[in-house]
Amino acid sequence: MESRIYKAVFPGKYIQGENALAELPGIMGLFGKKGMILASPTVRKKILPGSGIKASDKRFYVEEFRGECCERELERLSGIIRAKKIDVLVGMGGGKTIDTAKIASDRAGIPVIIVPTIASTDAPCSGCAVIYSEKGIFESVYYQKLNPQVVLVDTSIIANAPVRFLVAGMGDALATWFEARSCERSLSKNECGGYSTMSGLNLAKLCYDTLLNFGKAAKIACENNIITPAFNHIVEANILLSGIGFESSGLATAHSVHNGLTALEGTHAFYHGEKVAFGVLAGLHFTDALPGEMDTVYSFCEEIGLPTTFADIGLKGVSRKSLMQCAVKACTPGEGIYHEAGEISPNRVLAAMIAADAMGKARKAR
Repeated sequence: MESRIYKAVFPGKYIQGENALAELPGIMGLFGKKGMILASPTVRKKILPGSGIKASDKRFYVEEFRGECCERELERLSGIIRAKKIDVLVGMGGGKTIDTAKIASDRAGIPVIIVPTIASTDAPCSGCAVIYSEKGIFESVYYQKLNPQVVLVDTSIIANAPVRFLVAGMGDALATWFEARSCERSLSKNECGGYSTMSGLNLAKLCYDTLLNFGKAAKIACENNIITPAFNHIVEANILLSGIGFESSGLATAHSVHNGLTALEGTHAFYHGEKVAFGVLAGLHFTDALPGEMDTVYSFCEEIGLPTTFADIGLKGVSRKSLMQCAVKACTPGEGIYHEAGEISPNRVLAAMIAADAMGKARKAR
């Protein structure tokens, strides 16, 4: 009989607070002598100039991210890291900038510090990243040897980012508990190749409870560019609780549906967490969730502005033939949906997606 190995993963340090970015130069100095900051265009233009990190400081080299976490961009950065003898890498920006920094540092064998400027995904804390094609279509998941050495979250930056990012992050975090629960029920392994620990499972549940309790208040705070306890709770849920929860407890239907939806160009203008949120709803239909739970999750999505219909993710009037493309992609071998109980098939996924949309439309028509 196979012995069961339980695994959980965490970032080396998690630091969250107002004006926390001021700590970055000192933290970089702990890990190396020549650092490179991979910065999104917005970070380079609007955040770095007022951060105290000066372009004239020879300890830091700033390189602008070119928009997609794809092999072409990773090869470009690998060349820069070698040529400039970079020994510590900082990923500063949104999810794709962060993922690119994690992969590039892992391939170069150097430490990585993650500085998210939006709370739109749980990517910052995780030891895995998604590689896309140059056209933005999901290709594969890349697993790093370790999780980031440091995750530094400056809430003053996140509070001034567009509120849609925070809401999308809640969509990504919403999946954490339901996918963790599915993996526990089916005795499936998590994203680190083991079984969920109590800490992983309970942090996933805490993530869900935090969203329901503080999501609306956090959105209002972000709309007003202020930092409140509720805002702090949701930033932690979106980044830390969801990050540890999904990786240490596992993925299931929601993220597989997301990956399937990327096959349709209409969804490309929507954020990861927005598509994941629709995947959560499809997952509830797929797993025969109780009506009360279904109502709670739909109500939450409606209250904070997450998608509940195909039209909400750019697929108004989408054909069943196109949706079947998504369903087939969601059932690609190795996808998280195989962590669900019962037979997995594109037809089941198609039915769940159509049911999720139909219920969403019926609720809007009330």
